[in-house]
Amino acid sequence: MENLRALLVVNKIAEDCERLEYIPADIENNSETAKDIVENGFIVKFKPSSDMDINAILNLIGETSNVKSYEVVEMGAVIELTGTVNVKVTFEEESKMENLRALIVVNNIKDKCTKLTYEPADIEGNSAAAQTIIDSGFIIHFESDDPKTVIRTINASPNVKCCEVLSAGEAPAPAPQAQPTVGNNPVPAAAAPSAPAAQAAEKKSVEQINTMLGNKGTGQKQSLISVNLHKLDTLLDLVGEIVITEAMVTSSPDLKGLRLDNFQKSARQLRKLNSELQDTVMSIRMVPISGAFNKMTRIVRDMKVKLNKDVDLVFEGEETEVDKSIIDQLNDPLMHMVRNSMDHGIEDNVQDRIARGKPAKGKITLSAYNSSNEVIIVIADDGTGINAQKVLEKAEKNGLLTKPMSEYTDKEVFNMIMLPGFSTNEQVTEYSGRGVGMDVVRKNIEKIGGSVSVDSKWGEGSNFIIKIPLSLSIVDGMEVSVGQSIFTIPINSIRESFKIKPSQLVKDTDGKEMIMIRGECFPLIRLYELYDLTPGTDDLYEGIVILVESDGKCACIFADELIGEQQVVVKPFSSLLNNFNVKQNGMAGCSILGDGSITIILDISNIISDF
Repeated sequence: MENLRALLVVNKIAEDCERLEYIPADIENNSETAKDIVENGFIVKFKPSSDMDINAILNLIGETSNVKSYEVVEMGAVIELTGTVNVKVTFEEESKMENLRALIVVNNIKDKCTKLTYEPADIEGNSAAAQTIIDSGFIIHFESDDPKTVIRTINASPNVKCCEVLSAGEAPAPAPQAQPTVGNNPVPAAAAPSAPAAQAAEKKSVEQINTMLGNKGTGQKQSLISVNLHKLDTLLDLVGEIVITEAMVTSSPDLKGLRLDNFQKSARQLRKLNSELQDTVMSIRMVPISGAFNKMTRIVRDMKVKLNKDVDLVFEGEETEVDKSIIDQLNDPLMHMVRNSMDHGIEDNVQDRIARGKPAKGKITLSAYNSSNEVIIVIADDGTGINAQKVLEKAEKNGLLTKPMSEYTDKEVFNMIMLPGFSTNEQVTEYSGRGVGMDVVRKNIEKIGGSVSVDSKWGEGSNFIIKIPLSLSIVDGMEVSVGQSIFTIPINSIRESFKIKPSQLVKDTDGKEMIMIRGECFPLIRLYELYDLTPGTDDLYEGIVILVESDGKCACIFADELIGEQQVVVKPFSSLLNNFNVKQNGMAGCSILGDGSITIILDISNIISDF
């Protein structure tokens, strides 16, 4: 079945190729092609997408199952995306009003470009420009710190059929590609055609591919539709109400003691469909965080000029996806913290950096990654760091201290910079010292159910860590009871639950209770003590212990009993409670149970951070 093996190769590289052609072409439907492949081999012609390297695709081919070997028969020239990049944008046939389509493309990329011009230039006011675009295409000349992102944005714009790179740099002719490899073996120079031959081969190849694909460019027409975010919010609310109603039906007190096999079977099917509906709705709302990150490029570039600081802005994990409503709330916090890193963090004098053994050029890193049911965003700089003593002195001067200076931990001191009106800058500048900034960051993050913390080492740099929920809607949780109260622990945070034995209970040197599990000791947190509740039992051997984990830290939580697993709809706390630091005290939100009672959803990360 060599034809189906060849189809595996095609499917593996299809998403990473702008153009793709193969011989024989009917491998999927014609089993006779297997014999042709055995005798003559399988020929693949491809052009990588703008963000992929040729060698990376060759490696994908070599990694495909049952591929014994491959040979690069011919390699065309490629264009290095440096300097001014010139691209030709072609729109879908019959898309209408091509001049306004072109204007949408320009608006989508203008924030990502340092220089931008286009032809025809009168697309906004001259409807006749639409015919010019149909006849000759829409030509864009741009310069950018990240040209690949610009090209990806163009391709993702509505009604764009393809974006073809014409040339880059000062010279219009494409630059020759570095010598390719096959496996670990370099391709002989004779195998690579000369530039004119490569261009001719490329032109011929494009014509063949267009013929094969019916002049449809990449052969993949994007089926996109714009939907008002309010409609998605309404849809999500409806899904949440369905989940609550399902819980009301399945946990109805009228059903207690009854054995209803058919009902239970139907209830399980309903739960499965609700779960799939929820996942689908959430996937619709998820967008990459790169959109928020890319907006910081211009801020850093402008501040580099005005502050005369040489700084690199680095992105990591920008493909991490977050709920659309959360992304919209991240722009201001990120802007404040990047400004803070540029103005406060990176040293004014390059010689100070060199004296500390750092490179002359500063570095600010924006990184994002998933952890359990959270997205963690870190804004890190390799600058001066935060002077804890200076922060303490300023706090004492402003009358903000509530205990002796010597009793404050570094974490408490660093978090003081997020108090309203607090600033260590003596002079008011365009970017800082105005008494606003980090408190705005904390308020905006807390609005979306997140938290922000600071970590710093003097002379080495600072990290601002934002933790935000993956979504603001529905979580799978384990309900536990403590006296008359019900708490929900996110399932993703639970490692195991068990009844402890007397041999497992130990105490550390400070007299704090610890639980020994398979040779490891974990701190014990009694929920009734944490929240000053009257428990159903305070006997460790009668209650239940839940081992939880967050951010690599583990702890044991003691409760009266486990009630069971349940999907709950997260309802944020009222803004009236923001002054009471409910998030810092381990409460992420609340929810309504099937019987109408309220459950508090625990924030495990904040609960165990102080133990």
